[in-house]
Amino acid sequence: DEPADKYAEWLAAGADVATPNKKAGSGPYDRYTKIMESSLSGGTQFLYEATVGAGLPILGPLKALRQAGDEVKNVEGIFSGTLSYIFNVWKPGVKFSTIVADAKEKGFTEPDPRDDLSGTDVQRKVTILSRECGLKVELDDVTVKSLVPEKLQNWEPPAGANLADAFIKELEAYDDEMEALITEADKAGEVLRYVGGFDVATGKSSVKLGRYPKDHPFASTQFADNIVTFNTKWYDPRPLVIQGPGAGAAVTAGGIFGNVLEVMRGMKSPKSAL
Repeated sequence: DEPADKYAEWLAAGADVATPNKKAGSGPYDRYTKIMESSLSGGTQFLYEATVGAGLPILGPLKALRQAGDEVKNVEGIFSGTLSYIFNVWKPGVKFSTIVADAKEKGFTEPDPRDDLSGTDVQRKVTILSRECGLKVELDDVTVKSLVPEKLQNWEPPAGANLADAFIKELEAYDDEMEALITEADKAGEVLRYVGGFDVATGKSSVKLGRYPKDHPFASTQFADNIVTFNTKWYDPRPLVIQGPGAGAAVTAGGIFGNVLEVMRGMKSPKSAL
């Protein structure tokens, strides 16, 4: 939060800000409005494309649609590369804990897998997108269905144990419960996906585990894809779909650098001295 607390001051003083920090866009709404107001009063740019899709262009197209006069009705997407991978590779008959362990071995999870499974990261991204569409939303207004069993939410590993490995071992006790969910969905011709979204008209937003037909865009994701659908006045009944890698150092750096270049394009070259 400390850098985000400085953004309004920097912007008002004439400094542009390009950041991947999700705290500014999803933290207290009063701070968010001060940042935006400071950008206007300072004649500066506050750019944060990498906060939602890393290098995947999500905020830019959304802003462009609204500036051009389109009206956003609802937004829905898979915004976690880790959870995208887990639900892309998980199939009936395979233990959920085994898939989480696989994701951990491949470097997808945080040191504490609960940071991914809790849905908090997706909650922040939904908050950022909701505010981009003009909704006055606080982080806690976005309801979240955590994938961390209640008994494990405040669990602590034994002394000296590797936290991730110990947590995954404890998660095995819930494999049957998760197996029932994926088997039921598969029998109905559906897939499970961890999705966040909001409806502009009602102002309601949520993060949850949902079931989708196998011909739905969310069923087409591969590996650790992020995907978002924009249902708007212009894109209806078929939504605008943006899909691609949404996590990783290279694509995140690309998203930030793209914003830096955007700032540079708006700068005027100093006139040569006569």
